[in-house]
Amino acid sequence: MRRLVTSAAIAALMVGAAPVAALANTTASAATATQAQELRGAPVSELLARVDISWKRFQLDNGLTVIVHEDRKAPVVAVSVWYNVGSKDEPKGSTGFAHLFEHLMFGGSENSPKSHIQAVQAAGATALNGTTWFDRTNYFQTVPTPALEYTLYLESDRMGHLLGQVSQEVLDLQRGVVQNEKRQGDNQPYGLSYYSVLENLFPEGHPYRHSTIGSMADLDAASMETVRQWFINNYGPNNAIIVLAGDVDEAQARTLTNKYFGHIAAGPVNTPKEADVPTLAAPVTQTLHDRVAQARVSRYWAVPGMLDADAAPLTVAASVLGGLSSSRLDNALVRGDQTASGVSASNQAFQRVGMFSYSATVKPGQDHEAVAKRIDEEFQRLMTEGPTQDEIDRVVTQTVSRRIQGLEQTNGKASTLAEGQLYANDPDYYKTELQRLAAVTPQQVRDAMQRWLTRPVYNQIILPGEREAYTEAAAAPSGATPTPAAEIQRVARDPAPQIGEVKNLDFPDVQRATLSNGIEVVYAQVSSVPVTRLSLEFNAGISADSAEKPGALTLMTDVMQEGTTTRDSKALAEAQERLGASVSVSNSMDRSVASLSTISTNLAPSLTLLSDVVRNPAFAPSEVERLRAQRLARLASEKTQPQAIASRAFTPLIYGEGHPYARPGSGTEAGVTAVTRDDLVQQHQQWIRPDNAKLFVVSDLPLSEITAQLNAAFGDWTAPSAPKGNKAFPASIPQSEGKIVLINRPQSPQSIIYGGKVLAVTGKDDNLAFNLGNTVVGTDFLSRINADLRETKGWSYGVRGMFNPYEGASPYTIVAPVQADRTGESIQALMHQYNNFLTAEGVKAEEHQRTILGETRSLPGSIETAGSILGALRSNDLYGRPDNYQETIAQRTNSTTAAQMDAAVRRLLDPSKFVWVVVGDAEKVKPQLESLGIPVEVREVQ
Repeated sequence: MRRLVTSAAIAALMVGAAPVAALANTTASAATATQAQELRGAPVSELLARVDISWKRFQLDNGLTVIVHEDRKAPVVAVSVWYNVGSKDEPKGSTGFAHLFEHLMFGGSENSPKSHIQAVQAAGATALNGTTWFDRTNYFQTVPTPALEYTLYLESDRMGHLLGQVSQEVLDLQRGVVQNEKRQGDNQPYGLSYYSVLENLFPEGHPYRHSTIGSMADLDAASMETVRQWFINNYGPNNAIIVLAGDVDEAQARTLTNKYFGHIAAGPVNTPKEADVPTLAAPVTQTLHDRVAQARVSRYWAVPGMLDADAAPLTVAASVLGGLSSSRLDNALVRGDQTASGVSASNQAFQRVGMFSYSATVKPGQDHEAVAKRIDEEFQRLMTEGPTQDEIDRVVTQTVSRRIQGLEQTNGKASTLAEGQLYANDPDYYKTELQRLAAVTPQQVRDAMQRWLTRPVYNQIILPGEREAYTEAAAAPSGATPTPAAEIQRVARDPAPQIGEVKNLDFPDVQRATLSNGIEVVYAQVSSVPVTRLSLEFNAGISADSAEKPGALTLMTDVMQEGTTTRDSKALAEAQERLGASVSVSNSMDRSVASLSTISTNLAPSLTLLSDVVRNPAFAPSEVERLRAQRLARLASEKTQPQAIASRAFTPLIYGEGHPYARPGSGTEAGVTAVTRDDLVQQHQQWIRPDNAKLFVVSDLPLSEITAQLNAAFGDWTAPSAPKGNKAFPASIPQSEGKIVLINRPQSPQSIIYGGKVLAVTGKDDNLAFNLGNTVVGTDFLSRINADLRETKGWSYGVRGMFNPYEGASPYTIVAPVQADRTGESIQALMHQYNNFLTAEGVKAEEHQRTILGETRSLPGSIETAGSILGALRSNDLYGRPDNYQETIAQRTNSTTAAQMDAAVRRLLDPSKFVWVVVGDAEKVKPQLESLGIPVEVREVQ
């Protein structure tokens, strides 16, 4: 194993930690004492000095711009290709086409006809995807260094040699996939609201008036002629930027990009459409209805885009109003009068224009008009008085801290450089944005708000009720009618280069220490960025929740974060913002974890804050009641969310009612209602205690320094006299029998399908062969089930069959959102794929090779960040693995045969025992399901 170090030591400014009062063996009284001393971190100027991404830039003769960032921390290179075209450039009648074309770019090219995803995954790609937005389309992947040349060949082939591979069949398939992606988003609560925002805020013909996903009618009309012309007009090298970030230098980049891209002829230059900032003639108020549990009120204005000088003060205004955890709207409506269960505000800045908005989700039982009046009062007060300098400082510190932490991932750095080059012709534009943000004054915020936000507003109100009519796709899309098209003359190229040998993974050295009170520290040093990430784990989690009052444990961890004996909820939020730190308490199925992420300069005061949250929760009665009400509102909202409905029904069906793994993380209405403050105190004493804890740390600081600071924060923490909690699992799990439970959700354009069973293994077993086999049938983009339902039939945006390893008996879950009229056929197709794999057609030679190569070559990218290394430390501990487990994966994977993969999957999966849960419109779906010959039970949402 290796020890990760940088070439130069990063000096850490140590800020003295405020002393942490020792806890008695019982939780302190609910009354909040005098507020603790304010914690301060390093000045913003010092943080700004740490934000730097070095780069070199050059341009090929054909106009292709190349930017190179050299970072040798890991043997990987991020390849990010940005095209200067987005949905704002679409002509009338072609909405959604930029995004549809993004999908077509993954279908292969003339000299690499197989799926781009298949090719690059086999090369070991991680962070592989493409996205489309109003102003651009980008494609990205992070690959092991020996696969860089191969990846550039593939990217150049789809830039210069695509059209010969795009057939009418490919277009029709991806049209269906995109329409299912649209249905998936539209099917969510509030899922149709964004279309109304754009249509009301921007006038007819404005480039930003239509959504990136487009309309069903325009997607139906997309033809081969449109496809070809879009590619010719927009995908030339002179309309693109390539960023290479990671284990590469400028000389290599020049050689390789000239070799693979230099022959591609320049195309037309796309000058992005100009777009003014429109002003409404008068205020517009629109009331919509949706199948939601809570009303929502929102305000919107069109404002200047990201390059305008007012972008920074408007961003500060939005953060202070509703973006910070300590925002004005949070303090007034969520913490204060508690009339809203959630609030938000944002300044969404695009290239030409932006959208400033604020909104409130109305607490059940409250009057939406009164809530609207309150948010408007807070908005007016901020616009009149302006923010305080402390509020601005907190916004800036938090923003800069997040940017520093984001410098760790090569793909993130590549995107930052590409965005600056594309929009401002300056890869360093992120620095300009941060400097402008740091220089913002209260007067500038007032001026910008009064300049832009006193104009007529678009008011949107969404009330519970039946949705307005939904526009579906045509049964026979007009664009699917084949029309004669000239044959594309393919240009022969040399074969794709071979991928070199990818060296075995070198995981950071794992070291251990013990605090004064016996808490074990598991540590790895990673010095790529000056950041410390820490997880304080407790052997608890959702499976430790109260059987009598489900939701007690997770409510307890929520309330922990909303006030200590010396800091109330607002003070905790402000302290995190001043430090640029993130402190949270969360739960997985088997563990509860208090997490900290902070700039290492601010580690000491950040640990003071974390320790206060963990050791000194006040459980103030007012906060208990506030968080209880929020949880009940969340439970009501879950009844409107298709995936939440399916998940809550599925786990009790496969585990049996009452099993610890069948408990919903958010609890039940009865359980949450019945929980008392004393119950929360008891839960804290049982589970959140030093004799039930372990610390996992990844930092640039040495272990000796980390241990000293951890001892100062936690070393004197002693266990309470109350007995430690004990999780009780039944000796066996009832055998599931194949059946379908249909949960009626009217007006659903898409059905969400869950299927699976509990497997006869735990996360502690050696599941490598099963996971490899399941990659072929269930988890990979090119798995049998996704290749069938998405890439062949076009009925879904994406389907997966996943093994979720728990400490105990672990589930296998298929998740398949499918278009409503194909629900029954989709379950039938899923059953066929699994039965075929388990009997006649196991892992094929090509699938075996692709899986083995992809899994081993992707290992370097899988531990590129401190967060991923921290996750590996935690999972190794949970599953009882050795510290060097990650270094053994490649050898064990390479030695796994197709026969072993087949045997592992066939031993554990039995589709005849799968339980299916379908959430959809019963009127449309029930007849389809009854034709399958599997018992069907119909339920209403409970």
